[in-house]
Amino acid sequence: MGSPQVIAPSCASSGRAGHSSRSRDGKPPFGVVHHTVRHAKGFTVIGNHLAQHRTLSLLAIGLAAHIQSLPTGARIGIKRLTERFPESEARIAAALRELETHGYLKRSRERLPNGSIVTRTAWFNQPAAAPEAAAPPGAGRAKGPREPEVRPEPPEEREPSTARCREPRAVSHAPLIPAAAPGPVRPSAPQPGGATTTAPDPLQEPAAAPVRVSPPPLPVVHVPAPTARKTPPPPLPQPRTPTPELLRTASALLADLRRHASQLVLTEADIRTLTDGVAAWLEREVPADTVRRTPTADLPVPLKHPAKLLRHRITALLPPSLPDTGELVRVRPGFVPLQECPRCDRAFRSRHAGHCGDCRADQHDVPAPAA
Repeated sequence: MGSPQVIAPSCASSGRAGHSSRSRDGKPPFGVVHHTVRHAKGFTVIGNHLAQHRTLSLLAIGLAAHIQSLPTGARIGIKRLTERFPESEARIAAALRELETHGYLKRSRERLPNGSIVTRTAWFNQPAAAPEAAAPPGAGRAKGPREPEVRPEPPEEREPSTARCREPRAVSHAPLIPAAAPGPVRPSAPQPGGATTTAPDPLQEPAAAPVRVSPPPLPVVHVPAPTARKTPPPPLPQPRTPTPELLRTASALLADLRRHASQLVLTEADIRTLTDGVAAWLEREVPADTVRRTPTADLPVPLKHPAKLLRHRITALLPPSLPDTGELVRVRPGFVPLQECPRCDRAFRSRHAGHCGDCRADQHDVPAPAA
């Protein structure tokens, strides 16, 4: 019992005053333990002002780390980020607004020379140092002839600057013609206090102001107004002889449609309008069941305008009138009727009336009478 047990775990530190706050292996008694491996390639430097930001949400901090790791020219639109991450468009848009509020992100709209509008996005890894880095163009240069305006490159080729962009300004579509170089200047009379100012030479012509050439007019696209007149619908068919009995039957048939289709509830004005069309169907000897079934078959769901649907079907599906009985000649295929020869009274088959074959032959054999 007095021999030491080597398999027993060592005692934990008591944490009393005077004892070290670290264990024997150098690890803290609580909190995260870092296992750091030095990166040789493929890493991104992120400041603690971003990683430990007190106001930004965790989604905004993670999105900022992702944007800072992207190469120059990468697209970071909301649609592209939604395809990349499982978060919704609303959450990603809110995170981008947070970064824009705290100065890490800046978006501005710019019009290209071809007339299209693009969104320029600038990212600042240190927003506090961005105002000093964003020096105005032309600062520190000697004044000289004005250079021609440089057109911006397409979004895919333009490299974003790490400094804060200037405030968005209106960009004109017209090309800017550089002004002429200013003439020589001569010193003027000394001013009080030893300051010397320069004045332009009166013999030299003043510099011409930049002239803007008006761009060609854009093509005018004529779009019809929403209240433009539409093609009127074709008129309803009318009966040839609208007898009172025919009109009463057509009106009763229309009023009875709701018993067969509950969607077809017509007003009295609709029935008076559609009565002539149904009377034209009945006048052409169409049975009442067919008149009731044809316009009401395969109704759309939901049915918003039953009167307009019936008007269209009554007009478009109107059957033709029945032909007369004498026009319906029922002849079997290949049947040749019998004909009677007027000379010999014999019957023979032929499609055309005339003489039989023997009589026609006798007529050719008989010589013509002498003059």
